[in-house]
Amino acid sequence: MGGDERRGLANEEERRRWNDPRWVSTWPRRERMTAEVTSYLLDHLAPSPGERVLEIGSGGGTATFAIAERLPSGSVTGADISAPLCALARSRADDGKVANASFVVADAQCDTIPGGPFDAAASQFGVMFFEDPVAAFANVRSHVVPGGRFTFVCWCDPSRNPWLVLSALAPFLPRVPATPGPTQPTGPFSLADAASTTTLLEQAGWVGVASTPYEVVATVERDAIVDEDSLASVGIPEGRLDEAREAVRARLAGIARADGLYDARLAFQVFDATSPS
Repeated sequence: MGGDERRGLANEEERRRWNDPRWVSTWPRRERMTAEVTSYLLDHLAPSPGERVLEIGSGGGTATFAIAERLPSGSVTGADISAPLCALARSRADDGKVANASFVVADAQCDTIPGGPFDAAASQFGVMFFEDPVAAFANVRSHVVPGGRFTFVCWCDPSRNPWLVLSALAPFLPRVPATPGPTQPTGPFSLADAASTTTLLEQAGWVGVASTPYEVVATVERDAIVDEDSLASVGIPEGRLDEAREAVRARLAGIARADGLYDARLAFQVFDATSPS
């Protein structure tokens, strides 16, 4: 199989999932929770004026704009596999007159992303969905200058994230057929094991890999964790939505507050790595 054919097949299931237009309505609610970690990403990345930064899995652009604010004389390019979310991010950039942030629809596992070479690459929960993470991390490295930095945030183990409803929804989800070839399961917790993820990064050629775990509590409304659009977008049949809603209610009962909000404990880790000089 030639390179172009492999590129066309890479992350095919994720490509379909993230190009569902319902993400545009769901995303702003989800950001209320995930934005709690942006300051940690920025502290580790430590962007300097004049730098060019690549942000992977940029979604609606929240972290991209935060990085851009730290780069008054530099720029940041957000890359995401989702055309609807890139359109949302571009609209926000126009509305906020953020001139030093741009967005491109691209798969960081295999595509060449314009704007490089970059001084650093970053990601806020955007690198856990690659079928071949070694190839993806190597491709990211190819976009970064020698001695450049790679900083990303990913989740710790699901058991440490009591807001997670995926286990409660599992009985209602359709089975996904196995994908032939050298792929591995994708998903938000695919990089939760720090030792395994360190090995993946080293296999991709990164050096000086370090991970730092954190926990914060985000007080949010229920729809920041799960909402009607997300229940439908993950593939729950309409006839089982009521059962799924009840399963979610039971799962979240332990973090519910008397005022109707939820205290979601977020256990995540920040990885730092360097491209060899």
